[in-house]
Amino acid sequence: MPDKSAPEIELIHAAYAAFNARDIDAALATTTPDVAWPKAFKGGYVQGHQAVRAYWTEQWSEINPHVEPVAFHPEDSGRILVDVHQVVRDLAGTVLSDEHVGHRYTIEHGLIQTMEICPPPFSGH
Repeated sequence: MPDKSAPEIELIHAAYAAFNARDIDAALATTTPDVAWPKAFKGGYVQGHQAVRAYWTEQWSEINPHVEPVAFHPEDSGRILVDVHQVVRDLAGTVLSDEHVGHRYTIEHGLIQTMEICPPPFSGH
């Protein structure tokens, strides 16, 4: 039986790849026009492509994050919880944090509608 969440997982993989490549247009192409995105290092959320673009541009001027999805856990609600290995460096290359975090995605019409930051799945941390 084919995995119904496979297209969503491919979509999320593409979003991480674009984010890590600092390709904002490709990353935003994986999201709905009114996407809600957490301001991980500032608190709160931004909504919509223009606000997310501004947030990422500001974030990358201050820190250098690299996020790699490790495992995908489809949830009953239709959302997908992703175990992410996140390494954040300052602009000189010094590691500020190296940890696993959870990213929970809500997918609507084949695009990312919301992303939330949460504890990683099955975490003992």
